[in-house]
Amino acid sequence: MISVLSVASCSNFRFLSVRTIKLTLAYDGTNFAGWQIQAAGRTVQGVLEAALARVAGEAIRVAASGRTDSGVHALGQGVSFEYAGPLPADDLARAINAYLPEDAAVTDAADAPPGFHARRSAARKRYRYRIYDGPVRAVFERSFVWQCRQRLCEQAMARAAAALVGTHDFASFQTAGSPRESTVRTVYEIAVRRGRAGEGDEVVIEVEADGFLYNMVRGIVGTLVEVGRGAAPEELPAAALAARDRRAAGPNAPAAGLCLLHVTYSDDLI
Repeated sequence: MISVLSVASCSNFRFLSVRTIKLTLAYDGTNFAGWQIQAAGRTVQGVLEAALARVAGEAIRVAASGRTDSGVHALGQGVSFEYAGPLPADDLARAINAYLPEDAAVTDAADAPPGFHARRSAARKRYRYRIYDGPVRAVFERSFVWQCRQRLCEQAMARAAAALVGTHDFASFQTAGSPRESTVRTVYEIAVRRGRAGEGDEVVIEVEADGFLYNMVRGIVGTLVEVGRGAAPEELPAAALAARDRRAAGPNAPAAGLCLLHVTYSDDLI
């Protein structure tokens, strides 16, 4: 009989402990029915877990920093899962990418400390929304921008957005369907700019907060666009906040222009 001690001393044997893996995932959300696995429809979680199963030889359930909707993109979605296999994190990322479809890719992988969870450990998230307001349709960008037919005043939008920075009740910017214990969130920054040099036919809005309600960014963008096209006063966002009523804010912006840019975790802020 071979003892545990003698087995452990063999050079070609090692005990495999369960590790927590943190991934950064990018995807084009155009042909996905959102992040979360559904009874029907192609989802980001579904293709990632299918790839992981092929690599690990067993089913592995993953967690994400947030559930992006159908048509929403990501450059830096945070993902975590438990893994008991032998592959180092970098090799694991390469193996997963070999089985992912062309519209999704792991861009970074690392071993995370015990207790790390992609959603619960997230301290901040930053989204980017792109709006195209040029005179001719942006044919090749149609899956990544909101195409507005009217030229927007980004200066007015930036002034209006200032009222939303800080800790507020964002009930007016939440779409029903995802109940939360609290609708209070802290927005650290809303940046509104036109292009990279203040020129061009694209307005970019970036929102960073400690968390987001369902469709909160799309509600904020839709409200700011109402201001930018002159259909509402600059005071609209502040008035909508005070009302705590979804009907007081502007419409939701389309999903195509939205991208989860980056997730900041608690350890990143130390």
